[in-house]
Amino acid sequence: MGVLGRLGQVIRSQVGDWVNGAEDPEKMLDQAVADMQRDLIQLRQAVAQAIATQKRTERQQHQNQTLAQEWYNRAQLALQKGQEDQARDALTQRHAYQRLGTQLANHISEQKVAIAQLKTNMRDLEVKIADVRTRRDMYIARARSAEASQRIQDLIGQVGHERSLGTLSQMEDKVLDLEAQASATAELNQALTDQSLEGQFAALERDEATAIEQELSTLKNRLPHQSG
Repeated sequence: MGVLGRLGQVIRSQVGDWVNGAEDPEKMLDQAVADMQRDLIQLRQAVAQAIATQKRTERQQHQNQTLAQEWYNRAQLALQKGQEDQARDALTQRHAYQRLGTQLANHISEQKVAIAQLKTNMRDLEVKIADVRTRRDMYIARARSAEASQRIQDLIGQVGHERSLGTLSQMEDKVLDLEAQASATAELNQALTDQSLEGQFAALERDEATAIEQELSTLKNRLPHQSG
């Protein structure tokens, strides 16, 4: 099974754990990203090793081509000197290197295909990691928002609880009592004020009556006295 296949199994397993409430989703998301990052490192190492192997194979092929050419030159030299058997042996060695060169060329082609697939897997995993990180941030933000909303709903539920309602009712009764006391005090103060004003006006009226009687007495005294 490939790296991406194993990764899919891990993510599906983790989603199942979240549904069952087995672990903290935020921690599991972080762990999923960490696991994917570790797989990416391994993929990069595999790509680097495959490229190094390909380069070694290419060097071997180049050396093999050089040796095959050298044996071909030796065969030519042997024929020029009339040494046909040596020329035949030299060509036999050349053919052996050519066969090995063909095998090496096939290995190089296979290695290039494998490296291309590894690079594709690596790019896919890089995109997947970026996507998971984005989704992680989004899911965590949504989870925290949901938790905050739940706390608010819990507070609202507590306010609506029977005990809380009883406390609010007592508070309301207390406020009504205080308002009634304040109103009664205001009425009493107003009554006292009214009584004080009535007293003041009564005193003024008494003073005025006294002044009138005094003025009337004065007028009487000024009238000429009639003799009998």
